[in-house]
Amino acid sequence: MDISIILEYGWVLLLLIALEGLLAADNALVLAIMVKHLPDEERKKALFYGLAGAFVFRLASLFIISFLVDVWQVQAIGALYLLFIAINHILRKLIFKKIEHKKDKKEKKKSGFWGTVIKVELADIAFAVDSILAAVALAMTLPNTNLPAIGGMDGGKFLVIFAGGLIGLIIMRFAANLFVKLLHARPGLEIAAFAIVGWVGVKLAVLTLGHKDIGVISYEFAHSTEWKLIFYTVLLGIAAAGWFFSKDKKKAS
Repeated sequence: MDISIILEYGWVLLLLIALEGLLAADNALVLAIMVKHLPDEERKKALFYGLAGAFVFRLASLFIISFLVDVWQVQAIGALYLLFIAINHILRKLIFKKIEHKKDKKEKKKSGFWGTVIKVELADIAFAVDSILAAVALAMTLPNTNLPAIGGMDGGKFLVIFAGGLIGLIIMRFAANLFVKLLHARPGLEIAAFAIVGWVGVKLAVLTLGHKDIGVISYEFAHSTEWKLIFYTVLLGIAAAGWFFSKDKKKAS
């Protein structure tokens, strides 16, 4: 395999690990909040079921998307979904945070063990779709390899997406606390992570508009080196802005 292809795949894998780490930390934080009202033993069981569900749903999502990856309608829905969750999360974080904080103060009826497990699994499905769609959009413009195809996807692309998703799960299980601490220290990184998800949605939209059956923009541009450079430059800019413009709470305190 050409060294340039290996370097490009390695670069995308590193990006996936960073993005999956931030998203996994956010996911782990949500799951922890969902199960915190349960007794210790039930809480551990609910989190175990949540981790198992996350693995199953991510694997299922990857296999399903691998067969549909070249269908432009699926690409369009994926682009719209990624843009929606990014905009929705950022608006909730920046604009509606006070409103939601007031709602959270009101007494809520707590779910029992199995009710909580069902909520956790539903959250896992949403997390899995977010994660895999973002990974697929990042991997779509990678060059094909000589590995056998899996579903409708090149084997190399499938493996890099699978590796990114698996590493995300490992982070959720073992390193989530470190990422949660990082998000607490620099809260702007969470907004940056979802801004990157939105930008990945833009990338998927460009691929959709450049699909041979659509042709709104040229197929060559959607898969060109120029577009890749624009995409990764903006992506790194978002990440840098999230780091440098986020106040370090430790220093502030």
